[in-house]
Amino acid sequence: MSALLVVSGCSAGSSATVAKDPGTLAIGYTAEPANFDFTRTDGAAIPQALLYNVYEGLVKLDADAKIVPLLAESWTISEDRKTYDFKLRKDAKFSDGAPFTAEDVKFSLMRVKTDWTVSIKSTMDVVDRVDVVAPDHARVVLTKPSNGWLFSLTSRLGAMFSRTGVADLANKPIGTGPYTVSSRRRGDSIVLKQNPAYWGRKPAYSTVVLKYIKDPTALNNALLSNGIDVISAITVPDSIPQFQSDDRFTVVEGTTNSEVTLAFNNARPPLNDVRVRRALSYAIDRKALLDTAWGGRGTLIGSMVPPTDPWYEDLSNAYPFDPAKAKALLAEAGQPNPSLRLRIPNLPYAVSAAQVVASQLADVGVTVTIEPLDFPAVWLKQVFTDRDYDLSIIQHVEARDIVTFGRPKYYWGYDSKPVQQNLAKADAGTPQEQVDAMRQVARRLSKDAAADWLFLFPNVIVAKNKVTGFVRNQVSESFDLTGLAPR
Repeated sequence: MSALLVVSGCSAGSSATVAKDPGTLAIGYTAEPANFDFTRTDGAAIPQALLYNVYEGLVKLDADAKIVPLLAESWTISEDRKTYDFKLRKDAKFSDGAPFTAEDVKFSLMRVKTDWTVSIKSTMDVVDRVDVVAPDHARVVLTKPSNGWLFSLTSRLGAMFSRTGVADLANKPIGTGPYTVSSRRRGDSIVLKQNPAYWGRKPAYSTVVLKYIKDPTALNNALLSNGIDVISAITVPDSIPQFQSDDRFTVVEGTTNSEVTLAFNNARPPLNDVRVRRALSYAIDRKALLDTAWGGRGTLIGSMVPPTDPWYEDLSNAYPFDPAKAKALLAEAGQPNPSLRLRIPNLPYAVSAAQVVASQLADVGVTVTIEPLDFPAVWLKQVFTDRDYDLSIIQHVEARDIVTFGRPKYYWGYDSKPVQQNLAKADAGTPQEQVDAMRQVARRLSKDAAADWLFLFPNVIVAKNKVTGFVRNQVSESFDLTGLAPR
């Protein structure tokens, strides 16, 4: 029997006791990866577990959301901003033993264009070619200047893959990171083990157990009963005070770039009428929703731009709570009593927010049927891929994901030439032109009521006092394990 994890039962809510091994850390999460292949499977759960921990890129985001070196020791950018020269670490290896070289950079970046199928792959379309100048020197040539391209390399798009390690990405991830995937128990846990051949500083914990527990009460109880050491993100705000008043635990509170969004299917009647979308936006009291669904924690934003982005401006009052105006707009659109399906992931934040949304929309004559869907598999298939929905509530965790509104085939169903043109202008322009154009994008999305941004999700981590090194603000897709250490 493993000395690392003793589990009774195999459901997501089963109890677990982690052995008192100082080299082992157990972290509780709510959303489990469907598999390990983020090149072909959308959703945040896979990069949350694997990015920076198992897979590394040339660069990464630090705690202040700044781009810093990782597998690239340094880089230079040509005067025309189209050529990037990366000086690579010579001592990095993949967990299958293969050395990391410029050939792997070429293989990995070009593979996004040819083999990836997830929605964000288009960000790499700007790459013209990758040249192998030397084993430790990769040159990337873009078709045009792009302000967003280097930033995109800090996400899963920049993950480096072994040329001999992509045969079974769904089950056997092979990266250069400080951990490798040791085992998986579906519906229960993933065990990461320290990579003995890791090029960098060894992580403080030799083993990390990622424990998946959907039920928020069971997740809290797992921490209270020593089943886990950390809750990666509190999902029910009512439970925060009990941990704050217990001197066994540390509560870390910060922000994220995760917009909790009431998605409108812009391509489907009646939501293809801007008057209906605006009416729904006026009908929702977001402050009351935040107080009810998340205990007042979180930030009202009014756009797809969190305060940590350079082009942020406060648009949270663009649609003040005004039920009378909502009713008038619905009547003007010939839709005084529409019936809409609100199809949501079966996650606590979405369920609690959906109940408030349905109640408030009912007050203006809108009948809302709430349909919880298993997440990630069913929601991703039926809502995200097939676009079979009227409304949905989902937490968008990718950094600078406002660019998704420039893709007409994305599940928003939103198609705006001015938005697409301003996104292109922002990507190619000077830093000031980028800020100006991105603000124009955010304002146009607000004017069109392309979605309703309910709130920016807070980052609330709870851990036993013995665990330190948490990043206060969640700025990347990764739950980065590399800084965690015992006190």
